[in-house]
Amino acid sequence: MFTFIEKAVLGMAVLRILSGGIEMMAAFLMLKFNDIEKALILNSSLALVGPIILIATTSIGLLGLTDKISFQAIFWVFLGVGCILYGVKSG
Repeated sequence: MFTFIEKAVLGMAVLRILSGGIEMMAAFLMLKFNDIEKALILNSSLALVGPIILIATTSIGLLGLTDKISFQAIFWVFLGVGCILYGVKSG
């Protein structure tokens, strides 16, 4: 009858919904301003939101798994996320 939602999953979902809302707001603002310079500024500001949400959701997920996985595994996941961010920013 009642469905239990884990706190970590709920937190990750809320962050992704927030991120999607920010993306949609930026898209509507681009349409409202109808100016390429302002649209580029808005698009560039979204480049900050994506990595922050990625790190936050990954952190929440890993904190939810701390009792199930080793510290070494958590380290490797964070290292992998760091490599992804480095690759995206340097490319």
